[in-house]
Amino acid sequence: MKKIYLILFLASVSGGLFAQSTTTQQSKKSDKEQRKLKRISIFREQEEGENVFQRDFSLGGRLNTDGWSGFVELGYRKTRKKVNYFQFEFAEKKSNKEVKESGDYSFTQRPFIYGKQNNFYQAKLGIGQRYLIGGKANKNGVEVDGIYYGGLSIGLLKPYYVNTEDDSGENVDIKYDPSNPDKFLAKEKINGAGGFGKGWGELSVVPGLHGRLGLRFDWAHFNEVVSALEVGVNAEIYTKKIPIMVPVNGADPNKQFFFNGYVSIQFGKRWNKR
Repeated sequence: MKKIYLILFLASVSGGLFAQSTTTQQSKKSDKEQRKLKRISIFREQEEGENVFQRDFSLGGRLNTDGWSGFVELGYRKTRKKVNYFQFEFAEKKSNKEVKESGDYSFTQRPFIYGKQNNFYQAKLGIGQRYLIGGKANKNGVEVDGIYYGGLSIGLLKPYYVNTEDDSGENVDIKYDPSNPDKFLAKEKINGAGGFGKGWGELSVVPGLHGRLGLRFDWAHFNEVVSALEVGVNAEIYTKKIPIMVPVNGADPNKQFFFNGYVSIQFGKRWNKR
């Protein structure tokens, strides 16, 4: 009788262990299948044009109707349709009154801009959002996003130098002096522009704000690559008028608020966070 009980006990234990082993193997198999299905789903989304990447980084250049800029951008996906991004940009703004001219010795001197008082550069830092308007139907399609963006702008004024002939007949580099404007504006004595390195030690800062609205078109064949063209409008305002040009005949060509159109191109990559 004891032998029968022992046999039944061992059979019960072995049956339980076998069932547990089978359940564990099925669980592992199920987890493996789920991971496989997830990879297939991600691959299918990429092939069908669905952008599933959570991060992106790109470098680009922008041509404005009143200047140029270069920028770096870092994006963080918030939802399927929204990406928040940070951007740092360095730009130069020019006046529509600027005209390059040549001095009497144009073969040895740099062309100059008559009446230019300062070069105006900007260091901009801002945050924006891209909103998906139309995704790619496939990997050969074009993704269209609306963008809205704003931030701080640090205006940098660098004095503009010209090489001119002083009263003693010597050639000297001078900048605009409000107390003696005639010396700077004596066009017949200007030989050419001063060197690009002139004035960097005399920078003055003008803080401001900037904003942007536009459309971005990303045509990259693979979603892990950023290849985008953007068009839109910029607006900037500073705490005072920006003296790019010297006032002539009582008319001040300088302004405090700037509005322009732009087109930009950028390239980079996307990835998922670990």
